[in-house]
Amino acid sequence: MAAQRFRPDASIVTAAIVQGEALEVLRTLPDGCAGLVYVDPPFNTGGARSGVRTTATADATATRLGFAGRRYRVEREQGARYDDRFDDYIGWLRPRLEETRRVLTPQGTLYFHIDPRESHYCKVLLDEIFGRACFLNEVVWAYDYGARSTRRWPAKHDVILVYVKDPRRYHFDASEVAREPYMAPRLQTPERAARGKLPTDVWWHTIVPTTSRERTGYPTQKPLGIVRRILAASSRPGDLVVDWCAGSGTTGAAAAELGRRFLLVDDQPAAIEVMQRRLAGVPGLEVFSR
Repeated sequence: MAAQRFRPDASIVTAAIVQGEALEVLRTLPDGCAGLVYVDPPFNTGGARSGVRTTATADATATRLGFAGRRYRVEREQGARYDDRFDDYIGWLRPRLEETRRVLTPQGTLYFHIDPRESHYCKVLLDEIFGRACFLNEVVWAYDYGARSTRRWPAKHDVILVYVKDPRRYHFDASEVAREPYMAPRLQTPERAARGKLPTDVWWHTIVPTTSRERTGYPTQKPLGIVRRILAASSRPGDLVVDWCAGSGTTGAAAAELGRRFLLVDDQPAAIEVMQRRLAGVPGLEVFSR
């Protein structure tokens, strides 16, 4: 799919991928056009991030054993790679978050996904840009996968900072969110146990497994279940959802599933390729350059 020049008219965007620098693209968008912005920016880890896509195939001659003694072979494909270091991380974020606030509707919400190393600095910045009264939640996404340190408590969570444009007008609909099982269902009535409970601000959800069909091979890919929950609660059908560090395109996949319009931005050619492949079946998908 050949890329067109991006037309800065968010009102006509249905499903769009833009290859361009986030700040440049955000500055072309009109005020108050986005019902929700989800962003999962680089975490400033100080190194390079790379992804691997793993495929497991049944093979009776292979030496690797799986469930019930079945044999399979594993193939690994190197995915996208990007440098994740900044001399002034907060200075890089500031203008992008200022533009993010500008493009949100009065009912709009920002979900800013970061890790605990930078989250406190980012919260101070967001308090400054949005105002402390516009802070809604700190969501903790907890998982249990990957390497374990023996010299400290293993780091197994990310932080999602939630800010609204207007604390008196923001949209949030808990009834649209899939419920979870109670941890002690026997303490509930049968009806309540069957219905389940609403999620709290701590979300237990696995990462995208290396052998999952959902896996794209893009580094730092976030699970569809996490982003789906965000969009279901804090956006409405037909809203424009913007993700200006779109990476693997999970935001677009969730938006298409839930009937939201989406605008995905990334400056990495590898990310654009992954998103085009992943979202190829979305009606009306357009790809732009900036």
